[in-house]
Amino acid sequence: MARRQKTSPAEDLMALVAMLPWWVGGALAVVFYVGLHQVSGQPVAAAVQPGQMGAMVTQTLWRTLASLGQYILPLICLAGAGVSAWKRRERRALVANVVQSDAADVLDGMSWQQFERLVGDAFRLQGYTVAETGGGGADGGVDLILSKSGEKFLVQCKQWKAFKVGVDVVRELYGVMAAKGSAGGFVVTSGRFTEEASKFASGRNIALIDGSELQKLIRQVGRADAPDRLPQSSMRPPNVSDARTSDPICPICSKSMARRVAKRGANAGREFWGCTGYPACKGTRPIN
Repeated sequence: MARRQKTSPAEDLMALVAMLPWWVGGALAVVFYVGLHQVSGQPVAAAVQPGQMGAMVTQTLWRTLASLGQYILPLICLAGAGVSAWKRRERRALVANVVQSDAADVLDGMSWQQFERLVGDAFRLQGYTVAETGGGGADGGVDLILSKSGEKFLVQCKQWKAFKVGVDVVRELYGVMAAKGSAGGFVVTSGRFTEEASKFASGRNIALIDGSELQKLIRQVGRADAPDRLPQSSMRPPNVSDARTSDPICPICSKSMARRVAKRGANAGREFWGCTGYPACKGTRPIN
């Protein structure tokens, strides 16, 4: 992945708005304009006494900033909303292209950015809430963060055409999952996985999705009348059980978990899921 470059606050705000639905960006633009317009229109009280001079200067400063911000911030939000709408349209076009194409190498012509957006939309169609991180940096190479039923899943996307994804990539994701306490993870590639990678993922809460399986899943979702017609396990990591129907799996070591009662602290007296490997493993989960 490309290394992130330093950005200005305006660029950071626009990128943040671009991660939201386009209509949220439009609503934020209206809120910023109305709020700052009211501030900029407030009269500045004249300083009658010497001790009031500081308050007058402060009011004047805020009014000046509001006068500028009432136009700048809405424009940034509208630009972010435009980027969000463009990304949404591009994701839909990518999904439609995969659904309509019967070519085995339909994924090979994509850039890694397009591949990540395609994978993100595949998960959205499965009912996940998707946050794009851009990969690299302090997140350990995680490209997508998924949320569903109160659980968090991490995704690494590998747009590799000529090479197989090795075990090091899967180990890296597994380590990040343990550090962040996520319920499971996915490694998605346009190519294939090595035998060592498949063996490492086996029995752990990591799902490996290669290029052919990804195409199959996207085509199934795209041609179905509704996403919930697909098997619920189609894009769900193995060994991630539903805590409402059975004992869940520890997000750290993948062992089974048991009900426990907190004996001290702010949650004293409350039940929670604790790893059966305690004290060697201190993985926990809340009981919903």
